[in-house]
Formats: sequence, structure tokens, C-alpha cells
Amino acid sequence: MAKISTLRPSPTALLNPRCDSSFKAIFAADTPESNAALKDLISTILNREVKEMALLPNEPVVEIFTESQMSFDVSVKFNDGEKVDLEMQARNQAYDYSSRAEIQVARLLSTSNIKGDNWTTPAAYQISVLNFSLDKSDKSCLSWYTMKDEMGKSLSNRLNVIFFDLVKNRKLINTPVGKLSKLEKWGLFLSYADSEKHAGYIRELVDSEGGLMNARSSLLTVSQDEINWARQNSIYIAQHDYNDGLYNAEKRGERKRALEAARNALAMGLTASQAAQISQLPLDEIQQLKN
Repeated sequence: MAKISTLRPSPTALLNPRCDSSFKAIFAADTPESNAALKDLISTILNREVKEMALLPNEPVVEIFTESQMSFDVSVKFNDGEKVDLEMQARNQAYDYSSRAEIQVARLLSTSNIKGDNWTTPAAYQISVLNFSLDKSDKSCLSWYTMKDEMGKSLSNRLNVIFFDLVKNRKLINTPVGKLSKLEKWGLFLSYADSEKHAGYIRELVDSEGGLMNARSSLLTVSQDEINWARQNSIYIAQHDYNDGLYNAEKRGERKRALEAARNALAMGLTASQAAQISQLPLDEIQQLKN
């Protein structure tokens, strides 16, 4: 009997929650466990109980899984009309991510219905779970931004940008579970849920919180779906190609600067050996520049 090909590395392998497509698969699946996990994570981050919420559609139906064709954020609306956009951001981009988050929450607020003529638009929350540190000088794992004046006085608090830094939270790994806050437990779960090395510790974390139990259950379910592995693998390939492009571009820039330094050294009357030492280029290459 022919062996069935699969993208899943092993029968027990779990998707990486820090990959944006896998994060969405865990928290936006049409299952009670996924819905309960999403509700618990948002409640924990906002530090308030979320009783009722509904998932909002935010992407076109497509057949090919690429980042340019799919949106991997999770959009929800509370029963009071407030909206939340929750996303996993796996890497820092070349653009200003904080500006991007501000624009995202402004767009979210603009789509809310205005009730009457008194501008009582429900609040909007842009929550980014970061697998990198946006501000290394800020030691807090959770940063919450609203519009305030120079004295710290807030406006309506309708625009809310929230960053949950997983990197800073990881220093708590192997801390006794009883000493962790619920938010810290969520951070460690998202950081190590797919780790075989920390499987025992994560199991202890999961057993301590109902929300994490539901998240773990959802992760186990979505990890059995080959489509989710295809999405995750395609994103890994795209990231690898992107990083290779940056590396090669940087190398080309370094070489251009080295050649310029060598030519300048030769123009100043320095020997080929001295030019090679300055530019860190091979001596035989410097000899060719002289010819």
C-alpha cells in the first residue's frame, strides 16, 4: 500500500501559533473550543469579561494560499458594537509597524455605525500579538495606547492600539505556574505550544486555565488539517525568500562599498596590498582593478 504524503512532520506535530495563518486557524475555527479560546484571550488582554461576540468576515475566498491573497487577522464585534481586530505579527517589517497599527484601528473605527447625531461610535481595538519587540526600552509585555494630551488626559478612548510582546514574556518560561498571571500564561502558551522540549510545562499551564484548554484543543484539531500545514509552509517559504533577498541585497551593497574603497585607496597612491587590507578584498582582485 502506497504511503500517503503529508506536509505534517509527524502524527503529533502541532502548528506554530506564531505563524499568522496558524494563529487564525486556532482562533477563527467554527468550533466551540476555538470560539471559547478567542473570547478568553481577548478578555484577558482587555482585562474585562467578554460575554458575547461574533466573528466578522475579513477576507476573500481563494484557492491559493499566499499572504498577498489572504488576511490572517481575526475580526470580532461585541454585542455593544465595539470591534476588535486581533492579529499575530511574526516579524518586524521594514515599515513603521506602530503607524500601521494606528491606521488599522482608525479604519476599524470608521466602519462602526454612528448611533444618532451625537457621535457615540463604539470603541475599536487593534490588538497585535508580536513575535518581536517593537520597543525594547519598554520592559512591559503589554502596551496600550490611546489618544491623550501632554498632561495625560484622554479623549474618548475610542481608538485603542494594544501590543502584546511574546519575546519579553518568554523570560518567564519554567516559572512556577501558580506565580504567573493569566496574561503571562497566554504568552507562554503562544510561544511554546508547538515545542516538544517544553511540552510538559505547557501541559501544566493548560491544565491551570480553561481558556488555554480550549486553545490547546483547537490547536490539536486544526493541526490535523493538511490545508493548515500547506498555508504555514507557504508562509515559511515566502519569509525565507524575503530574507534571502534582503541578505543578498546587503551583500551586494557591501561589495560595492568595498570596491569603491579599494579604488579610492589606489587613486591615493597606496599599494595593492594596502588597498586589499583597507577594503578586505582579495589581493588578486585588487591587482585586476589596477589593470
